[in-house]
Amino acid sequence: MFKKILIANRGEIALRVIRTCKEMGIKTVAIYSTADAESLHVRFADEAVKIGPPASADSYLNIPKIMAAVEITNADAVHPGYGFLAENADFAEVCEEYGVKFIGPSAEMIRKMGDKITAKDTMIKANVPVIPGTDGLLKDLKSGIATANEVGYPVILKATAGGGGKGMRVVWNDEEFQDQWDSAKKEAKASFTNDGIYLEKFIEEPRHIEIQIIGDQYGNVIHLSERDCSIQRRHQKLVEEAPSPFLTKKLRKEMGEAAVNAGKSINYEGVGTVEFLVDKYKKFYFMEMNTRIQVEHTVTEEVLDQDLIKEQIKVAAGDKLGSKDYYPTLYAMECRINAEDPYNDFRPSPGKITSFHSPKGHGVRVDTHAYAGYTVPPYYDSMIAKLICKARSREDCILKMRRALDEFIVEGIKTTIPFHQKLMLDEKFISGKFNTSFLESFDLGEAEK
Repeated sequence: MFKKILIANRGEIALRVIRTCKEMGIKTVAIYSTADAESLHVRFADEAVKIGPPASADSYLNIPKIMAAVEITNADAVHPGYGFLAENADFAEVCEEYGVKFIGPSAEMIRKMGDKITAKDTMIKANVPVIPGTDGLLKDLKSGIATANEVGYPVILKATAGGGGKGMRVVWNDEEFQDQWDSAKKEAKASFTNDGIYLEKFIEEPRHIEIQIIGDQYGNVIHLSERDCSIQRRHQKLVEEAPSPFLTKKLRKEMGEAAVNAGKSINYEGVGTVEFLVDKYKKFYFMEMNTRIQVEHTVTEEVLDQDLIKEQIKVAAGDKLGSKDYYPTLYAMECRINAEDPYNDFRPSPGKITSFHSPKGHGVRVDTHAYAGYTVPPYYDSMIAKLICKARSREDCILKMRRALDEFIVEGIKTTIPFHQKLMLDEKFISGKFNTSFLESFDLGEAEK
């Protein structure tokens, strides 16, 4: 087992990893920018190394500075968390060259699944259902229109290096194809310095369902069932739940098997998530694979009583998995609490938190690095907390979430708590009959005075 792990991340995920490491008797090293000097992950790590100014490029994305921190603290492993360098193959490669264990898949695996065209080809070979579309990148506008007519409108243009909804455009007919093509390529180039575009059939009224998998160093891969992430805004998830109110027992089994096949096809090591779109006819299609721990891993932890960070570390240290897949025994839901103003187009709301009270009680969990007096910096992702509730049924879970949200007090900045409070009262959401476009017609109403 590792003696000391450096966490190459910040905020709640860094604190989350520190907690598990402490329980495993492993020393921890936090890294931080000057903007994060007062963050709790810095306070609770055994050691902390300042690595640069607020800008991510000069701190949390600066591989030489992070490796210098590894060297001076004698860390023997690096946990990348999520975001930043978590899916950066070059970073995984540098760690390997330094003789430091990257807690995650190899650089080769990250590259295979990081490029969406390569990932799609890999899934086809593994007999995992994929969305009809191009076999590779579109060469030009003319071939794009021809392919769109072949698979049938509507179609969606996607950046091959994409993420977070950038470089994606839905096209409904030949007439609007060029404008959407130009727009997608321009955004992809600006966001990823790569304007490669591919095309897929646009799945109408889809659910976004992901399967959690774990693979060890001996070729074993298991799944830990699904999470439903369909409540999202501009392709950013806001609520995640397990089990999905949409899946049947048969479909859950089929999707779990497909995700395991996906992992085995690349000898996957570590925790990862295979993401699918499921249409209204309950046909599922591979969308992408995230080769890291995810924000919403807590939902799976609660329904299965598992510590996924612990499993991630054990697999990285060479432990062998059993052969059993896991299915939910409870119900859990996560609300992302962001420093954003839901009544002002979810505009970021950084600043000093003057009052902070997190909910308590049976079946209520809060993962956060925030506290009263903490200043939310404007430089990073706006998420300040995750509120997770578990119960024996979806109905009870929603009731518990309502109560917990009412108890959650954050003053001094705007947060998404009012949005979640309204959502938990929405009849369509309560019924479970929603898809990824649900929030496009969701009425938040007026802000309370």
